[in-house]
Amino acid sequence: MFSASKIIYIAIIALIILPIEKLGIPQINAPIALLAGLIFAFTLKNPCPKFNKKTSKYLLQVAVVCLGFNMNLHESLKSGSEGMMFTVVSVIGVMVLGILIGYWFKLNRKTAYLISSGTAICGGSAIAAVGPVLKANENEMAVSLGVIFILNAIALFIFPPIGHMLDMSQQQFGTWAAIAIHDTSSVVGAGEQYGEIALQMATLIKLTRALWIIPLALVTMFLFREKGSKISIPWFIFIFILAMVVNTYVPLPDWFVSTMVWIARRGMVVTLFLIGASLSLATVRQVGIKPLLLAVALWIIISITSLTVVLNTIA
Repeated sequence: MFSASKIIYIAIIALIILPIEKLGIPQINAPIALLAGLIFAFTLKNPCPKFNKKTSKYLLQVAVVCLGFNMNLHESLKSGSEGMMFTVVSVIGVMVLGILIGYWFKLNRKTAYLISSGTAICGGSAIAAVGPVLKANENEMAVSLGVIFILNAIALFIFPPIGHMLDMSQQQFGTWAAIAIHDTSSVVGAGEQYGEIALQMATLIKLTRALWIIPLALVTMFLFREKGSKISIPWFIFIFILAMVVNTYVPLPDWFVSTMVWIARRGMVVTLFLIGASLSLATVRQVGIKPLLLAVALWIIISITSLTVVLNTIA
């Protein structure tokens, strides 16, 4: 039986996917989709939370892989090399700063470590991967994911206007977004708002950062002395690289590439709606002031530092 909330839920997803622009109706973009998800979550009860959680995870991965079919490996590596070099310094720096600030705030050690991981690498994906290795409990995971998702929502709305205000090039903005925004979904959403080159740059550099999940999980096992913990490897990143290789060396038909691009773009917008719809008021209340202060402090530091480096090193 369909409840009112489920009907609205399905209707919003349909509006995102269907080609309504042919009827003269503007298509829902990434920020509007996230805002619609947040409004839905705060006013109506999510009718299918399990479906929402799993679908947003896998749809994001499918969208990223499809985006690879529109990217040239050589051009992407050449344009993204500077951002990749800064990745090493920023990941290590944010982790060290997060642990130190968390200790200063007298914050729970595991919560501080999870928030630092999410800020340094790729938001909720890093937290989800490191959490089981860390043996974090449900409350520690919920608080860490909640604060990261809140900042992700804010970033998607404020980063593109800041980029335009500073007259940033697409390469500059794509690099900055990939380093300073937590989740891959919001990074891609912000890049898409800024332009095609920004989208490709942001995706490539963000996925390069996401590979740090593997060494981080190994270091976590050593620091917290837990044996037999499972490491969640983001395999879809390797499929994304394979898609770029195929597009670079295989003459793909135009219809195939355009279809993959459509799936990537619409899939990402649906993902942002699903992510917004999963952030409840209960999660927001559960975050607390200290975890939020830690996350905001790290976010400001990495945003300003990376912005300064990008503006002075990338044309």
